[in-house]
Amino acid sequence: MQLVRVAWALSAAAAGLCIVVFLQVHYLGEGQLAAGTCEIVTLDRDGSQPRRTIARQTARCACRKGQIAGTTRASPACVDAHIVRSRQWCEMLPCLDDEGCDLLINRSGWRCAQPGGRVKTTTVS
Repeated sequence: MQLVRVAWALSAAAAGLCIVVFLQVHYLGEGQLAAGTCEIVTLDRDGSQPRRTIARQTARCACRKGQIAGTTRASPACVDAHIVRSRQWCEMLPCLDDEGCDLLINRSGWRCAQPGGRVKTTTVS
């Protein structure tokens, strides 16, 4: 009797998984992102200068209404559009937890300062 219950439970779980996969494929389609998510499309690093690494990253986001692509905790994310429009970059929490955020003088980006004195500068183009 217990074996029958286990078999039914496994069958139900498998059917549920099939339904979830079907819904994802049917509603999202191949190559589409779920609302409110981002993915990194390209990441280029240039370490040719001593003590300096230049990285360029391109992300693709599917943001909800009132949101726009931004950066949260050093990863691409959907953030409130007013943050980007007002160029108050530190409001989107772009730095890691142990880093401090400072706006660049011309508001073209921000700096994340690590406790050891290392600085990551991000500019928006």
